Amino acid sequence: MFFSRKGKLKKEFDEKLVSLMKETKEDWHNSKVIEELSDDFNLDIEAQRKAAESVHFFLFKEARIRRVNLK
Repeated sequence: MFFSRKGKLKKEFDEKLVSLMKETKEDWHNSKVIEELSDDFNLDIEAQRKAAESVHFFLFKEARIRRVNLK
């Protein structure tokens, strides 16, 4: 009775994690494209790319720990 909610919550938060991973992957890809298209070297652009990359890999590591299946 009490444990049936646990599976439902895990599934809900796993879906949120997967959607967040997809969003951060798009952000990371966009920041890489912006950096490649930039004519001059800009530390702000590089910092944005590195931050987006770090967030994406952190979420990826969390998904691996939780054993989330990506569909």
